[in-house]
Amino acid sequence: MKIYLDNAATTRVSEEVLAEMLPILKNSFGNPSSTHSFGREARVLIEKSRKKIAELLNVTPSEIYFTSGGTESDNTAIRGGIKQRSIQNVITSKLEHHAVLHTLEELESSGEIKISFVEFDEKGIISLDHLEELLKKNKKAFVSLMHGNNEIGNINPIKDFGELCHNYEAIFHSDTVQTIGHVKIDLQDININYIVGSAHKFHGPKGVGFLYARKDSKLPSFISGGGQERNLRGGTENVYGIVGMAKAFEFAISNLEKEKAYIKGLKNRMIEGLKENIPGIAFNGNSDKLDNSLYTVLNVSIPPSDENGLLLFNLDLAGICASGGSACASGAQTGSHVINALGLNPQNGIIRFSFCKYNSAEEIDFTIEQLKKILA
Repeated sequence: MKIYLDNAATTRVSEEVLAEMLPILKNSFGNPSSTHSFGREARVLIEKSRKKIAELLNVTPSEIYFTSGGTESDNTAIRGGIKQRSIQNVITSKLEHHAVLHTLEELESSGEIKISFVEFDEKGIISLDHLEELLKKNKKAFVSLMHGNNEIGNINPIKDFGELCHNYEAIFHSDTVQTIGHVKIDLQDININYIVGSAHKFHGPKGVGFLYARKDSKLPSFISGGGQERNLRGGTENVYGIVGMAKAFEFAISNLEKEKAYIKGLKNRMIEGLKENIPGIAFNGNSDKLDNSLYTVLNVSIPPSDENGLLLFNLDLAGICASGGSACASGAQTGSHVINALGLNPQNGIIRFSFCKYNSAEEIDFTIEQLKKILA
């Protein structure tokens, strides 16, 4: 049996999305910038996809820009948003994805900005009081705080963040990569300037994503060399990827409640099974709080053991794919920056299990059984 429990890293492309993409790969090969019939056909496909994504977020199509994924979208919003307004003060947290943290650290090291970090508790819950305190000290700042944490599963109150940012005339960007397609987001209900999405997190293709930039939040050109994406991102568009992303997003939202209930049930089964079978098991962040975390993510701490250094390796040998943190940090020897920021015992064994609609109860039970054997 081979079991995939690393869906926060990437997801399998759904059959519905493949069926939407294949005819375009075969037949709609025109360059969307060409004026002939093949080009016009490709352009129509892109604009239909833009309109669909805009409808699902309750915004206008002109506020959606297509990119290569979440990292590029974050970089575009952060670098462009700060440059456009000559912003010097930035507020973020040490729990952000490296697409955000490394970008901001690079800007700070070059002397362009100064970063202030908002406080959080031992569970990774951001302090709204401290955020307001920082906003008072740093008027018209740039704020970047994620919606759903990819490692510990915490869902942050971006509506509350947005209200505070609005009150203090701050620009608000949120990395929403883990919540797009998994949580309904109505952007007319949130004071926010930028959010991002990546298709491969919700059963779409890799290498394609989008950036939402509110109509009053214009950005300078990020990739030069062409006038695509209304001069923001030069380069021929990934037509079949964009169409696949729109289909994946539409399918995810239309089946959201049904799939959420199913996946939440799997996560609860994993929580209860681990509690029953693994002595001393603990859960990091809010990930074991079913109603206050991503239903797709469960981050666990195994008590100190000689086996902890090889936990993921031994799970892989048993046919179970999981992770110790963000897949984007593969090869890093320092461990998860999120887990380190929470101040957890470095001797603990950390595993992130992340679920999707293609997982089964039998897979959950097998995983618990194998983990129990490894630790025995």
